[in-house]
Amino acid sequence: MKFILGKKIEMTQKFMPDGTVVPVTIVSAGPCFITQVKSAEKDGYQAVQVGYGEKNKLNKAQAGNLKGLNNQRYIKEFRVEADKTAYEKGQKITVAAFAKGDIANVIGVSKGKGFQGVVKRHGFHGAKRTHGTKDQERHSGSVGPKGPAHTFKGTRMGGRMGGDQVTVKNLEIIDIDEKNNLLFVKGAIPGSRNGLVEIIALGKMKLEKEEKNIKAEEKPVEEEEEAKSEIENKQTEAK
Repeated sequence: MKFILGKKIEMTQKFMPDGTVVPVTIVSAGPCFITQVKSAEKDGYQAVQVGYGEKNKLNKAQAGNLKGLNNQRYIKEFRVEADKTAYEKGQKITVAAFAKGDIANVIGVSKGKGFQGVVKRHGFHGAKRTHGTKDQERHSGSVGPKGPAHTFKGTRMGGRMGGDQVTVKNLEIIDIDEKNNLLFVKGAIPGSRNGLVEIIALGKMKLEKEEKNIKAEEKPVEEEEEAKSEIENKQTEAK
């Protein structure tokens, strides 16, 4: 299984080689970093925590969990199989892990619509537009029987709409832009612009290991040694 975190940019269209036009959603995906690896022996299940984005400040618990890594803004956990891939903290996940034609599931939080009535929220058709209906056209009608004299739990009524986790399955990845870390996913995906999304597809995960940068303190030491050797060579030549 391969997975990545990203943010929804916008919808556009792509022209295919056969001349057809396909609606796509652009997702800015990764780079993500593995922040923690959970094992069945220690934690009771096999999972990988992945971080995405950057933030300025962390609390002590987050700073301890992300020790040695950048300040990750979002952290999500993915269940993985124990024998497939060797995951290590600090490994990098990019869009290169995916390929054109991959079928993926996209998870996001739908747009919040606020408080809505039953016509918009549940698709009720409303009452007839005839004489005597007055203000009852978009009302829900009876919500409870006379006998129990209360409204049953789960009755479809007006209320808060949207803002729920939604999974859209079997979306095709049309194109990949590795240079700009972009994925072009066929169709619409849940959420507003710049909303966080999770993309999960079948296949083997490709991981990259970050090369450790040379510490700034080591460079002056090397320069001092080179300067000393040059001075010693000049002194020997003078003798």
